[in-house]
Amino acid sequence: SIASADMDSNQLEAFLTAQTKKQGGITSEQAAVIAKFWKSHRTKIHDSLISQSRWDNVLRNVNWRVDLKSQSKHVDQINTPVAIVEMELGRNGQ
Repeated sequence: SIASADMDSNQLEAFLTAQTKKQGGITSEQAAVIAKFWKSHRTKIHDSLISQSRWDNVLRNVNWRVDLKSQSKHVDQINTPVAIVEMELGRNGQ
């Protein structure tokens, strides 16, 4: 629950306090250890969860441009903007 919510210090304290008051919950000492662990490893845990939840392909590069038609069978289509988008995908970790 702590990692899923990416809890800040205030949220963590409120959550752990609620867990210590719950019947069959954790002790105050356990709450202190969990809080210390979370505060020192929060970034690593968050990054790990993000990398595990990504799809295999990741966006590597994006190029785009807008062209204007200079020739057409129909006069009303001249100077019509056309967007061209190129996206490069790659595998995660490559």
